[in-house]
Amino acid sequence: MSSKNFDFKGFVKGFQDNSSENDLTWYGTFEDYIELVKENPKTIRNAFQRLYDMIVEHGTETYKDAKKDIIRYKFFDDIQSGGKDTVFGLDVPLMKLVNVFRSAALGYGTEKRVILLHGPVGSAKSTICRMLKRGIEDYSKTPQGAMYTYEWIDEDGRFEDIFGKDVRVFPSPMHEEPLLLVPEGMRNALCEEFSKGHALEYKLKIEGEICPPSRFIFSKLMEHYKNDLNQVLNHVRVKRLVLNEADRIGIGTFQPKDEKNQDSTELTGDINYRKIAQYGSDSDPRAFNFDGEFNIANRGLIEFVEVLKLDVAFLYDLLGASQEHRIKPKKFAQTHIDEVIIGHTNEPEYRRLQDNEFMEALRDRTVKIDIPYITKLNNEVKIYKKDFNNKRLKGVSIAPHTIEMAAMWAILTRLEKPKKANLTRLQKLKLYNGKALPNFTEDDVKELRKEAKREGLDGISPRYIQEKISNAIVLAQQSNKGSVNPFMVINELGSGLKNHSLISNEETKSEYRELLSVVRQEYEEIIKSEVQRAICTDSAQLARLCSNYIDNIKAYTQKEKVKNPFTGEYEQPDERLMRSIEEKMEISEAQKDDTRREIMNYIGALSLEGKSFDYKSNERLQKALELKLFEDSKDSMKLTSLVTTATDEDTKNKIKTIKSRLINDFGYDEISAEGVLRHVSGIFARGDVKES
Repeated sequence: MSSKNFDFKGFVKGFQDNSSENDLTWYGTFEDYIELVKENPKTIRNAFQRLYDMIVEHGTETYKDAKKDIIRYKFFDDIQSGGKDTVFGLDVPLMKLVNVFRSAALGYGTEKRVILLHGPVGSAKSTICRMLKRGIEDYSKTPQGAMYTYEWIDEDGRFEDIFGKDVRVFPSPMHEEPLLLVPEGMRNALCEEFSKGHALEYKLKIEGEICPPSRFIFSKLMEHYKNDLNQVLNHVRVKRLVLNEADRIGIGTFQPKDEKNQDSTELTGDINYRKIAQYGSDSDPRAFNFDGEFNIANRGLIEFVEVLKLDVAFLYDLLGASQEHRIKPKKFAQTHIDEVIIGHTNEPEYRRLQDNEFMEALRDRTVKIDIPYITKLNNEVKIYKKDFNNKRLKGVSIAPHTIEMAAMWAILTRLEKPKKANLTRLQKLKLYNGKALPNFTEDDVKELRKEAKREGLDGISPRYIQEKISNAIVLAQQSNKGSVNPFMVINELGSGLKNHSLISNEETKSEYRELLSVVRQEYEEIIKSEVQRAICTDSAQLARLCSNYIDNIKAYTQKEKVKNPFTGEYEQPDERLMRSIEEKMEISEAQKDDTRREIMNYIGALSLEGKSFDYKSNERLQKALELKLFEDSKDSMKLTSLVTTATDEDTKNKIKTIKSRLINDFGYDEISAEGVLRHVSGIFARGDVKES
């Protein structure tokens, strides 16, 4: 479609939902609203119930981790925003958080608590809060998340003494639930009537009172109509309520400022001096702005950024808001609120809370949810691949394993040293990441996590890793290197430690540098293995070597001889060949007989099932065969000639073949493949080849 024929009005209309099922501009009488609630009693849910339903309605998945059932809530995948704020690797903390919401929705007590997300910097605390705020905002726009408030109307201007001069519509300043206008004595019976015929997970309640301005208008109208509630409700117009943080409707955020500039009216509202002239007194509720963060967050959620930096005077408001669901505006009675209170803080601030005896009341009213750093490598990798991938970069590529090595170092800094003498920190990382290691079971992994009390609460944050990867990319672009490799990122990570603002302990810095060496060594083992496999990808050769090995161990176990295919003579089994492969599987001389019998028994069992043995089904055997084949052929490949400029045509062709295999099978590009070959050839030249 050309720009000249572009129909803007039609374009806009296509993005607007004008369906009667989801009319965001719905208005109706109080009786109309009662009919809506009869059809869908969930309309009158409280803030915790609505938030919990919003999360669950996005769907869940259940999986096992170290024999424990974990529920993963798909809401935190952030599909609605294209995955911009996806939270990776925190399924367990998020499950605990949603359990708190569920408990509060059921009225088990956590609805009277401040929910405190506690963890190190950069552990996604703010991201979780941002997702909850945006999620409940979007949910309020859907039919299943529909909610309503009311406004007072004086169509003919007969009640200027109640509403104010020239005031025809007086909205509920705190966007309250319309059924709060129903006297308390009628509420339980009304809720029971609404709930009939509906399967609800929790009990519906209408709790609280209307705010001071609405109470003033309600009382005056009741007085005028001689306590005729129906007449009073004729002045009520119910309307759809859509939460919106930008418009300060139902979603609030409070961030402490300098202690000298903190003012509690930011939370509970203040007098509107311009309206004093209109209403005659600063104690008239109509002359008060109910626009503090607690007020505007009513029916939704309020986030306290770095909540423990609040001045002590603010904490009294916070305690009342959480425990009694009430706030105390200046010069007015306590006012009911219905909102989720969630804050977040870091480790030093929380330690200060624990050490402060004057904060006992806050500690008692707090539900702490630890939001640690990720300790699973695969999940940490996802964070960086979201931001750094070859599709988003210009003029430079990222070599395979670059992101993984940066993530590996980050995880290693967060893991506590294993208490088991035979387990390294790197092996612990691999176990956590789901890799099977000899002599370790799922119970061992469970025990490792249990004994590490502070795991994930210390270490390097993802922000530092992102910063250093960015630096490496910029340097590669400036120097026209064309590719960012793990060594470049490792150098950036190491050099940045010198001036790291959050790590002042030299011992810690030294430990982290040692872990960089561990990562570098692990990377070299990975690329050596990949080059070896690129050299030995001839499956026919591997199959022949495997067949030769099987023939020899068959003859050995059955005490027979092996026919030499070249001479036709029968010879003793080739012990040298068998041991050269078994040693690469770390099988000792004492274990060789048992191993050979096990393999033959396995092959026999397969034969009875009509199946044939395939070396690819045994990872240890496959790697041993590849390494054996590599050792037999590496000299003829003359890889060491790569470090010099003199190479013959035959070697060039062989190197070209290896390079193409690295590109096609392992994801390298031309630049990174050549770089890896040059580096590995130097290792091979020194004879540094790991036999495992």
